[in-house]
Amino acid sequence: MRVHNLMEDIVIETVNDIFNAEEKDKQFGYCTCEQCRLDVVCFVLNRIPAEYIISSRGAAHLEANYIENLQKNADLVAMINEGIKKVSQTLRPHFEHDNSKKIEVPEGILYNFPTIVGRIFDGETFEPMKDIEIKLLHDDGSLVEMINPNWQNPYPVVEHTAGNFTFWPYPKQARREGTAKTFSFVLTVEDERYEELNHFFELEIVSNKAFIDSYGLKRSYRVNDLYLFKA
Repeated sequence: MRVHNLMEDIVIETVNDIFNAEEKDKQFGYCTCEQCRLDVVCFVLNRIPAEYIISSRGAAHLEANYIENLQKNADLVAMINEGIKKVSQTLRPHFEHDNSKKIEVPEGILYNFPTIVGRIFDGETFEPMKDIEIKLLHDDGSLVEMINPNWQNPYPVVEHTAGNFTFWPYPKQARREGTAKTFSFVLTVEDERYEELNHFFELEIVSNKAFIDSYGLKRSYRVNDLYLFKA
């Protein structure tokens, strides 16, 4: 059984309408790139109640009620404008804000990687690490490409992440559906304050026809806890 949050559709459509109008008229001067649109959508959806449906009748009922409720629609637009203001004040520094460029979606048969998550600690105090960078490399030493610019590699481990790090590799092309392939990776930290860390692991991935772009805890690979020791 699948459930769907109808508010996702309504928010995405409204956000795009507002951004498209700004792209045409250039009245306010804020960035209208795809990433800023997605950031505003997330800002709004994290602040409004979800409205779930499991049937076409439910969709028709909720959408009709929403369109008829002018106050609710006005509140949504106000929330979107607040989100635009927040996003415009703190543009993502690692993303190229160019509204002529779109996030590339791979096509064909693919090896879709899970998100790779883990934690890194001080090997002497067992406190979560902070103010370091951890890299995800292929076994040949090259940097692994991430699924989009929102996923950083190297990943900056800072105080508020409590030692946690996350990566999401970009899919690889496959020849046939349903074939398994083993991919080798290395997690590495090179910091003059600490001994060099290299953690090797492998993932066996089965190819499929669909590009999987949804994040989920069940689609994550958890690395064993890592420890850094002073040089």
